Order: sequence, then C-alpha cells, then structure tokens
Amino acid sequence: MPNIFWEDFALGSIAVFGPRKITREEIIDFAAQFDPQPMHLDEEAARQTMLGGLAASGWHTCCILMRMIADGFLLDASSMGSPGIEEVRWLKPVRPGDELRVRRTVLDTRASKSRPEMGLVRFLFEVLNQNDECVMSQICLIMFGRRDAQAG
Repeated sequence: MPNIFWEDFALGSIAVFGPRKITREEIIDFAAQFDPQPMHLDEEAARQTMLGGLAASGWHTCCILMRMIADGFLLDASSMGSPGIEEVRWLKPVRPGDELRVRRTVLDTRASKSRPEMGLVRFLFEVLNQNDECVMSQICLIMFGRRDAQAG
C-alpha cells in the first residue's frame, strides 16, 4: 500500500536522496553493455577525449538517478509512471569515486482533468557530486494516485 500520494507534493518543496559512490568497475560495466564509447570504457583512450579521463555515460547517470529516486520515494508512492522527460542536461563528467546524491524540487502540481483519481507533479531532479556541483539535471512529469481516490 503506498504511503505517498499526489497531495503530498507541495510546490517548491525540496528533498535529497543518496548518497551513492560510483566505482570505476560500474562505469566500465555499464558502458560495455550500453554505451561502448572510449571515454566510458578505457582510461587511456578517455584521456584523449574532451572529457580528459574516464567518465560515466550520461545514460548511466540517468539510470543512477532513477534508482536513487525509486529507493528515495517512488517505491513508497502511488506512482503511475511518467508521460515523458522534458529535459535532460549532462553538465559535468561523473568520475570513478564520485559520491552522488539527488535533489528533488517540486516545480508544479496539478490534478488531472480527465482522470480524477490522478494528479501530475513536475519535478526538477539535480544530480550533485561530493563538491555540490550539479553533474546532471532532469525535468519530468510523474503521475501519482490521489489519496481521495483511495478512500472511494
């Protein structure tokens, strides 16, 4: 039974999830399976790229974000999925040894007009490293069940 519903997300509220330490092995393993570019696979080759060293794939960082928000709140929420991501920005490389956390900010909430049992929340997710630098940002909508619909 979910404990978090659409009504629980107040405009402007902020929550932080994590941290998670990133290893060289996981960067290379992810890249080998899903993004086999030299800057994600080989330290020597990566030094010759604009990243200047081994760095996680941006898609790997997206997956880390997803895991951190799932563990942080989604798995305890009435989440009904997402209609899509508005924006993803990869701002700084994620390196082996980085310790990441996610800052979630509620940008907007609205009740669904066509589905009264559902509300939508627009979030800004910022992935921050151990130096408080934003390495990635994402803006997306997530659909949540409404508490009132559970009672009826």
